[in-house]
Amino acid sequence: MIPFEYRRPASAAEAVDLVSARPGAAFLAGGTNLVDHMKLGVRGPDLLVDVRGLPLDGVEETADGGLRIGATVRNSDLAAHPLVRRRYPVLSRALLAGASGQLRNLATTAGNLLQRTRCPYFQDVSTPCNKREPGSGCSAVDGYVRYHAILGSSPLCVAVHPSDMAVALTMLDATVVVRDVEGERRIPLTGFHRLPGDHPEADTVLTHGQLITAVELPPRPEAARQDYRKVRDRASYAFALVSVAAEVVLAENDSVIESARIALGGVAHKPWRARQAETRLRGAPATEEQFRAASRAELADARPLRGNEFKVTLAERTLVATLRSLTGQAVR
Repeated sequence: MIPFEYRRPASAAEAVDLVSARPGAAFLAGGTNLVDHMKLGVRGPDLLVDVRGLPLDGVEETADGGLRIGATVRNSDLAAHPLVRRRYPVLSRALLAGASGQLRNLATTAGNLLQRTRCPYFQDVSTPCNKREPGSGCSAVDGYVRYHAILGSSPLCVAVHPSDMAVALTMLDATVVVRDVEGERRIPLTGFHRLPGDHPEADTVLTHGQLITAVELPPRPEAARQDYRKVRDRASYAFALVSVAAEVVLAENDSVIESARIALGGVAHKPWRARQAETRLRGAPATEEQFRAASRAELADARPLRGNEFKVTLAERTLVATLRSLTGQAVR
């Protein structure tokens, strides 16, 4: 048993002060990821600051018709919330595709965004891992890579981000609200998570002591159609080999794509916003040929490892199938 202190702050400001003052401190919410890592020896905080008692568990409509989601809202509550199911069904579907019912009852919004990779080498402290111990090497590069990255990786790390929820929120252009000792700031989710580059140990742009207090969603067009599709090795309680969160708005009797938003999961160190595919689809006819061209364009820069080459084709086909379903198009 590794000893640690435990505190329950009375406010977000106090929580930030407590963690900022201790290099070895960490925030605790649902604990579904952090506690596992403490048991495995991946992390060893000397102070846990429990934020579950803070008033950060609300879901509120914003003045512009968007949604503000508190940091400690449980995944199961968020998936079932009427406003989420009606206006952001892609988010509800992504949440329900992740983990088990028991974990969703405990896991929180902020904790989900801050999940660390499920790379087996990261979780095995007996193996070298640049993410866990910078400079030690990447065991995955020449190891078991079925679940690893095909986009945006570096020679130092080929791990992928595990969250389903984060993929949907990235597609929706969510904003992360963060509090630190200087006050409150907002970070677009598309810039919140990092690619590994030369510093794979950093998953996000957050610095020590910064606390997520909420996630904000912009309003969606009335005509928007959304879906989340997840491909995995078994039907439940498995991380994505590939996932797709997509939204399309159709025009001209549903024959032309007015706008498209797409994010991919299971393919990179961060939820991957598919800008190339979005550009190809905008203003294009809603046809199988266009869907295939857009998916090929997005995956053109894929660099699979020996052992996960199949993920390139799988990602292309999953994106095409999602777009076909959203637009109601048969194969042409």
